[in-house]
Amino acid sequence: MGILLIMILLLSFFVTLVFTPIWIKKAKRVGLAGKDMHKVGERKIAEAGGVAVLFGFILGILSYVAIKTFYFKDMSNLIEIFTLLSVILIISLIGFIDDILGWKIGLNKKTRILFLIFAAIPLVVINAGESTMMGIDFGLFYPLFFIPLGIVGASATFNFLAGYNGLETSQGILILSALALVTLLTKNSWLSLISMIMVACLIAFYIFNKYPSKIFPGDVLTYSVGALIATIAILGNIEKIAVFFFIPYILETGLKLKGKLKKESFAKVGKDGSLEMPYKKIYGLEHLAIYILKKIKPNKKAYEKEVVFIINGFQILIIILGFILFGGGIF
Repeated sequence: MGILLIMILLLSFFVTLVFTPIWIKKAKRVGLAGKDMHKVGERKIAEAGGVAVLFGFILGILSYVAIKTFYFKDMSNLIEIFTLLSVILIISLIGFIDDILGWKIGLNKKTRILFLIFAAIPLVVINAGESTMMGIDFGLFYPLFFIPLGIVGASATFNFLAGYNGLETSQGILILSALALVTLLTKNSWLSLISMIMVACLIAFYIFNKYPSKIFPGDVLTYSVGALIATIAILGNIEKIAVFFFIPYILETGLKLKGKLKKESFAKVGKDGSLEMPYKKIYGLEHLAIYILKKIKPNKKAYEKEVVFIINGFQILIIILGFILFGGGIF
């Protein structure tokens, strides 16, 4: 069994690894490319790279299902697996539409929220998860309110902490790896494998998305990863620790609301490639990272790679604290 699972992860990794450079060429050819905002000059980068990740993820999931049904004759959790796939496919389509229209235009806020609610319907109709939280049975209120709230909240806010080479991808790797361990410890190994399939795809994509990036993930990836995090939390009944892992995004959302959702995460770029605060106040963790770097570094300069390093370090700290606080009760 272990060898077969490793083969699934390798398949997902190599499919993404092979398909990503193909997508880079195709996207540039059709004009699906944008400026790398934190580089000097007008360097154009392929966009919507999440398409390659989803390709590897879907093939990985279907390979897992095939092994379960044909080799092990195991039909357990198939409804949940295909429900999860339905959520990811719907939400990735929404993200791809946003990418095609461009981040300056995109879908308006009301339309986007309605579409994201629609993506939660597969989980609602199977009455996913457990309606009892913190000792309170929410009954129908759980599938009709909390599930859509989780999907909309996670997919939309995962898109807030973005715009720096490798940031979205590395954050997805960190959070989903942590959730893979949580679901493994709570005896939901099938969810652990699904998490690791996406992690394998993200690692392959990170090779091209890390600084200096050759491709951007786009909303097609950020929406999908955010929705996957929420879906795993719901199906695994691990909402508390998942929300705790999401603290950086909760903080980011608060800072964005402070700027009335009009302040961008991008920094000002100096002639030497260093970053400056775009506003007098802080409207994102990215701005806070730049502020901290300029305060603690001898040369008073902040660079894109360092901003990503600071935010990822904060995320790792949150994950460690999550395991300390919730691990005693097995989440």
